[in-house]
Amino acid sequence: MKAMVSTEYGPPDILQFTEVEKPTPKDDEVLIKIHAASVNPLDWHFLRGKPFPLRLIAGLLKPKHKILGAEIAGRVEAVGSNVKQFQPGDEVFGGKGVGGFAEYVCLTEEKLAVKPANLSFEEAASVPVAGSTALQGLRDKGQIRPGQKVLIDGASGGVGTFAVQIAKAFGAEVTAVCSTGKLDTARSIGADHVIDYTQEDFTTKGQRYDLIFGANAYHSIFAYKRALSPKGMCVMTGGGGVQILQLLFLGPLISRTGSKKISNSTAKIKKDDLDALKELLEAGKVVPVIDRRYPFREIPEALRYLEEGHARGKVVITVIQDESRIPPSPQERS
Repeated sequence: MKAMVSTEYGPPDILQFTEVEKPTPKDDEVLIKIHAASVNPLDWHFLRGKPFPLRLIAGLLKPKHKILGAEIAGRVEAVGSNVKQFQPGDEVFGGKGVGGFAEYVCLTEEKLAVKPANLSFEEAASVPVAGSTALQGLRDKGQIRPGQKVLIDGASGGVGTFAVQIAKAFGAEVTAVCSTGKLDTARSIGADHVIDYTQEDFTTKGQRYDLIFGANAYHSIFAYKRALSPKGMCVMTGGGGVQILQLLFLGPLISRTGSKKISNSTAKIKKDDLDALKELLEAGKVVPVIDRRYPFREIPEALRYLEEGHARGKVVITVIQDESRIPPSPQERS
């Protein structure tokens, strides 16, 4: 099969589009013919091997996993002897963190769900990582409740666009923070209020929020704390090295010594959550926002574009052209 392979750490130019052995499903695995994949910040972090501590997981000197790609959508081609929930021909979506930049991948049942009937393969491939990150961060870590004032920092990115819509689905009053050119996108997906971070800093305005979801976590934890209501919660899912260190060493201290809570959330793809997202998607409460689509061979270009930090929603990869694809959403630019 064809796959996009990395044998060393470095920029997207090191990726090679080449022939590799087609995987064979184990007893508890499903073999999927991939129709579409999606690129995520996780992919270029693993590609570059940065930040360096990541290599403790990915491989110290060279990558353990040569094929990146955290989320996919496609058709089941074969199943292992112990698989009960899927059969050949089923349309599915899911992921496991690696292996998606290829024509085929093997996944266990708990990393998959039936694809939402109203989505194309490309749209479904945009959901598993970003949608799970938003759902788990808001629902599980943030304990979101109807009527809360919720702020989404980084509302126009892949995770942020899902977070805005999921927060609205839970009945929250949502404020979206993004740049000038993306304010209309935030409004179009349901944000009640928008803040242009190039013009104002929400952490200094005096407005307080019951829940802050840092999809990019550009601010320090002290700034986020300042913008929380007396019993508010901040959940961070992104950020640079400084924010990560603050969160690891100071977040627990802040949470233990006061009524405001600071936490982080790292998504895990789970079937139950994919099923929950499927319900929201089929009900039209959540709609994937796709910025750009790239052909399979152009994964390096897709990663470069995502790394620039200007994506509005998700960037997806078309592995097999989906002839049944529904028309682009109003948010999609290309």
